[in-house]
Amino acid sequence: MWVFILINLMNAGVNYKPLEMFPPSEIEVKAGFDSMNVRFIGNWPFGASLAVSFDPSRNLVFLGSGGGVYILNVSDPSNPVKVSEFHTRGVVYGLFYEPTNQRLYIAAEKGGLEIWDVTDASNPNKLGHYFTPGSSYGVYVSGNYAYVADLWTGLRIIDVSNPSLPSEVGYYDTPGYSYGVYVSGNYAYVADHTFGLRIIDVSDPSSPSQVGYYDTPGYAEGVYVSGNYAYVADEVSGLRIIDVSNPSSPYEVGYYDTPGYSYGVYVSGNYAYVADLYAGLRIIDVSDPSSPYEVGYYDTPGESKGVYVSGNYAYVADGWAGLRIIDVSIPSSPSQAGYYNTPGYSYGVYVSGNYAYVANWMAGLRIIDVSNPSLPYEAGYYDTPGYSHGVYVSGNYAYVADFTAGLRIIDVSDPSLPSQVGYYDTPGSSYGVYVSGNYAYVADGGAGLRIIDVSNPSLPSEVGYYDTPGWVYGVYVSGNYAYVADGDSGLRIIDISVPSSPSEVGYYDTPGKSYGVYVSGNYAYVADYNAGLRIIDVSIPSSPYEAGYYDTPGSSYSVYVSGNYAYVADFGAGLRIIDVSNPSLPSEAGYYLLPEYAYGVYVSGNYAYVTDLGAGLQIYEFYEVGIKEKDFSKEGFRLLSNIVKNEIKIELSPLIKDKISQFELYNVLGEKVRTYTVNKSNSKISLSVDGICPGIYFLKYNKENKPFKVIITR
Repeated sequence: MWVFILINLMNAGVNYKPLEMFPPSEIEVKAGFDSMNVRFIGNWPFGASLAVSFDPSRNLVFLGSGGGVYILNVSDPSNPVKVSEFHTRGVVYGLFYEPTNQRLYIAAEKGGLEIWDVTDASNPNKLGHYFTPGSSYGVYVSGNYAYVADLWTGLRIIDVSNPSLPSEVGYYDTPGYSYGVYVSGNYAYVADHTFGLRIIDVSDPSSPSQVGYYDTPGYAEGVYVSGNYAYVADEVSGLRIIDVSNPSSPYEVGYYDTPGYSYGVYVSGNYAYVADLYAGLRIIDVSDPSSPYEVGYYDTPGESKGVYVSGNYAYVADGWAGLRIIDVSIPSSPSQAGYYNTPGYSYGVYVSGNYAYVANWMAGLRIIDVSNPSLPYEAGYYDTPGYSHGVYVSGNYAYVADFTAGLRIIDVSDPSLPSQVGYYDTPGSSYGVYVSGNYAYVADGGAGLRIIDVSNPSLPSEVGYYDTPGWVYGVYVSGNYAYVADGDSGLRIIDISVPSSPSEVGYYDTPGKSYGVYVSGNYAYVADYNAGLRIIDVSIPSSPYEAGYYDTPGSSYSVYVSGNYAYVADFGAGLRIIDVSNPSLPSEAGYYLLPEYAYGVYVSGNYAYVTDLGAGLQIYEFYEVGIKEKDFSKEGFRLLSNIVKNEIKIELSPLIKDKISQFELYNVLGEKVRTYTVNKSNSKISLSVDGICPGIYFLKYNKENKPFKVIITR
């Protein structure tokens, strides 16, 4: 069956009368992450740092890193010490710390609003959560209310007087995408991306209303209010200073165009501190708001997204470079006082025994203990010199495809103390690696397939190579053949029976861009980017041909086959599980939408281990093996994908298509948003969703059948 997600807006304090409403029995009310036949088990979610807050009384920094928070003691700014960490369900985009009750409020994107008690910093405790209908990017707490910038669903006002049972009391749907929010007095100031600064009267939280706005020239990402001025981090247009002394008539009094992309801003005294993507921390003198000017800057190594200032220090959430602590006691000469490196972007994953080995780009190899899949934790790590992209474990060694640093061989016999024992600097950029016998087969980007003798791990040496016509991203070895995912050149089959003299015996040019490959039996399963999963018959290596395909809704990066199922990491559309028991007619059997972007996948036992580019390692279980697709000859139609961007693609049953005259699309309130007339001459039709806001909808035909869920994305 379809598992429906329906965000409950009935308690939003808004009066409406739906045009038509589905019977409650037809829809399962469930919030959070969309899924079908797959359950979430656990995660080690850490990644790039996007948000930061601070407790000056205890010298504690709260650092949002991917899908989790690090609590750091910065009593000695030159040596931050981790006190504890905890996992959130979504990626942390916003943090607000309330010192009076020592609670941390978290805007966790798809995970909505989370509330944590951090009174005992060494043992934080989750008090409650509220799944907002959009994606929570910013949060500000004032009194008993949390004000959440919820992307495409605007400003949501959540009553947090009982933190274990937060509830929405009102909302205001801003015209664009709400990224940031600041509350001062009776007004919420919302950074509304393409529509600038929106000023919302929240004196009655159940009936918020817009009183004024100023459409900034760029893309509003963050906002800070001080006195009569709102300071807007306006991305490409730098810092904009808006006079809000009369909220109904705000106007710009000055601006400073920073060299990068302004994402976050904090005002202290006469200075505005701007987190400027690619250009670090910029310090702007705003003593005269009409003539702001830069007095100093510190170019951090990462991608600055958030900033918090207290005393003499600015705490910068610096993307993949973690936390940067900048001494700003002399604004004209800021200097780094200390830093704390957090994990980066997770790409490849390999599971062996009780450990998952994650290729974590700038942060090297991370070793995660998954003996308890519901509570994974980091056991150890090795910071490779390059950019870890792929990993393969054999015996006591992890073989890491380290991009510009080639192949690195890491001794993992003691997971808590991994160490490099050898390396081979391949000529290209290493993306993936497969180990078989005494050889490591490296997918080396523009340098093709490289074959490395690793019989002596401390002295690896290249014995042969084959320069494929494309750009090699992935490799799988089976028998005497290496199956290479060769980017724009599709699948290449290389005879490696003589490792010193490999040769191509056949190829199949897939329609997309081949990133990953897995071979099982007579078939090679290719993750073909925007062309989904391609199933290639390789029973005769010299004459491969496509046996079937499944066009996944996202962009397929990697694939793992277990039994009758292919597990696809589908960038933008999460984990997709495809039934390949009949390779010529593959069908989707399950899926789970990840916090951000699925990139790598490995299946071991009952679990699928998926790397999320921004939210680390996610662990899922596919629990309805053998479930069958609905008999669409009886249902009348089936969706070719329930996640859509531009159009809904449908296949009509030949037996019933003549009876179908129209389709109707409804929102989660039960209101009809569009009616489509059916062209009965075609069995496959497309329904445009242009002009419809992203979100969850339901599709019916002729007002007869039960609704099918459709998720419209940007």
